[in-house]
Amino acid sequence: MHRQGQTFRHIVPLLLAASVIGCSDAAAQLDDDWRTDFSKHIVPLNEIVSGGPPKDGIPPIDNPKFVSVRDADAWLDDDEPVIVVNLGQDAKAYPLQILMWHEIVNDEIAGIPITVTFCPLCNTALSFDRRFDGQVLDFGTTGRLRYSDLVMYDRQTETWWQQATGQGLVGHYAGERLEFIASPLVSWETFKRTHPKGRVLSRDTGHARTYGSNPYVRYDELNRDPYRSFFDAEVDRRLPAKERVVALSADGNARAYPFSALSEVRVINDRFDGRDIVVVWAPGTMSALDAAEIRDSRDVGASGVFNRRIGDRVLTFMRADDGLFIDEQTGSTWNVLGMAVGGPLEGLQLEPVPHGNHFWFAWAVFKPETEVITGGKAGRQEDGKD
Repeated sequence: MHRQGQTFRHIVPLLLAASVIGCSDAAAQLDDDWRTDFSKHIVPLNEIVSGGPPKDGIPPIDNPKFVSVRDADAWLDDDEPVIVVNLGQDAKAYPLQILMWHEIVNDEIAGIPITVTFCPLCNTALSFDRRFDGQVLDFGTTGRLRYSDLVMYDRQTETWWQQATGQGLVGHYAGERLEFIASPLVSWETFKRTHPKGRVLSRDTGHARTYGSNPYVRYDELNRDPYRSFFDAEVDRRLPAKERVVALSADGNARAYPFSALSEVRVINDRFDGRDIVVVWAPGTMSALDAAEIRDSRDVGASGVFNRRIGDRVLTFMRADDGLFIDEQTGSTWNVLGMAVGGPLEGLQLEPVPHGNHFWFAWAVFKPETEVITGGKAGRQEDGKD
């Protein structure tokens, strides 16, 4: 969380003070204008702490404007990270240099209402279908966190939702879950090559922000623990706290593929939730949480997860050059967005599997049962916490 015009090192004392002020009953901290039903909650209210800003103090983008790839190329570097949503024939990119300052975009793509979200403290870039219970929800920021993760709210019922899990925590829809939409985090170069006619979230947001700067300088250092004022829980030490992981969950099962392992093997053919999947990693995408200017940050790579069954064939993938992948069955070449860019299947799009690129600490606290995959079946870590 942050305030306009302040760097992260300047606001840390403010955020820590805000969390200390918090009392045991979160409802006692609330502004009078909340309509949330606080009698309904599935977690203790004292797990939800103030992040500093008030309700919608980090303003969501409710009426997003978009520009062409050509126009966005003037202010986006090739390696900068963007969230990609591709539905039907419509593809959009949401740069993290903008999401960093707003955390939520309420939008529509291919006629489907969606919300695109990013929590910098957890590196959780996730999108949801806004159609829920016969209505269309739109979301804002509560100004609060649970285990360092964004707690958002819908304006229709003012239910509070956990961004990392899509679960209602407090209010009318407590216990319910939003539907995830696949929204991989990749480089601007990858998006514009794959979707040259795509649209890009504009920096014309109606808010004055220093888009392109990072108020969380060096926040993602690998062995740096989360701030304890926002994360009052045990850190799972199977991996470094800030290790990025490809995170999958379904029907009580959870799996994590560390970027450190994926950067070595590049491709893991696996099976999860009854589906044959492939998990891929490619270099060339910057961190948004490293240098003071995102364009100066280090390369952390990007991931993709796809259903590798096409019709009655299950493809097996292997690493190729230049961050690409080849299937053994047809020799077609694929990119990290699951698009065939050469060979007999050129132009075909693999079915994406929704996943996250969470920091390990943020995934493990919500999914402690997670199985960690370090490369192929033989590389699985099945032990528990240290």
